[in-house]
Amino acid sequence: MTSTRYAVNISILFTEIPFLQRPAAARAAGFDAIECWWPWETATPTQKEQDDFIRAVQDAGVRLIGLNFFAGDMPGGERGLVSWVERQQEFLANIPVVVELGRRSGCRAFNALYGNRVPGADVAASDAAGVRALATAATAVAEIGGVVLLEPVSGCPDYPLKTAADVFAVIDRVHRETGVQNVQFLCDLYHLAANGDDLDAVVREYGDRVGHVQIADDPGRGEPGTGRLDLAGYVRRLQDAGYRGYVALEYKTASTTEAGLDGWLPRGERGATGADNVRETNDRSTV
Repeated sequence: MTSTRYAVNISILFTEIPFLQRPAAARAAGFDAIECWWPWETATPTQKEQDDFIRAVQDAGVRLIGLNFFAGDMPGGERGLVSWVERQQEFLANIPVVVELGRRSGCRAFNALYGNRVPGADVAASDAAGVRALATAATAVAEIGGVVLLEPVSGCPDYPLKTAADVFAVIDRVHRETGVQNVQFLCDLYHLAANGDDLDAVVREYGDRVGHVQIADDPGRGEPGTGRLDLAGYVRRLQDAGYRGYVALEYKTASTTEAGLDGWLPRGERGATGADNVRETNDRSTV
């Protein structure tokens, strides 16, 4: 039986302490793997900001297994630049920064938020730009053995990728039109459920093509057990389909992070030294 290996997203958990202290807090809580959203307000943070982040991860003794590309003003409602034609240069400027952070940290999975539909924009032109941007980013991270992840997002009416089928329409177009294969599906069970996607059908149809998994319960985006989803069951089925990566905790806790964890995940089940966070790019997940 495959054991579940957990990583904690330090952009949504451990928010009770300053960001650069969160890798150490995750380690103290029993985790050896973390992921995070883009930590800065610009696409090109200063060298000192980058150095401080890498040092915090390394000093904590945790593995960074996932990092988002710059996604714009997230608190303001923006959800990525990939398909935003007028901000392509900003996204392109972010790519070498991401690659260098991956090179220094060992991170190999990079989440690229597709971007909201811009009012009045030509949808076909936006999607064509999105394909080009994803292919460019994936080609760049391939130099360090990385993959680009693409996910559905809920709670944002203007975000066009809401179901697994929406995401795979883009992934398959990238594969077909550019030949770039290292763009993979980020299976966020919460976002899929919140958008009304059929999780049973998703696991059945796409379970063997999952590059990364994130979980939170629905409704509410809280800890497992606070909502209606059989998260453990879906994770087991994804593992049965061949998924061997980390399961990232990307939920909102109702109390402190530690108190929330203690309610469902024993400390001894949190660590997973040596796990691979994504499938290799030559296996069936990149078909």
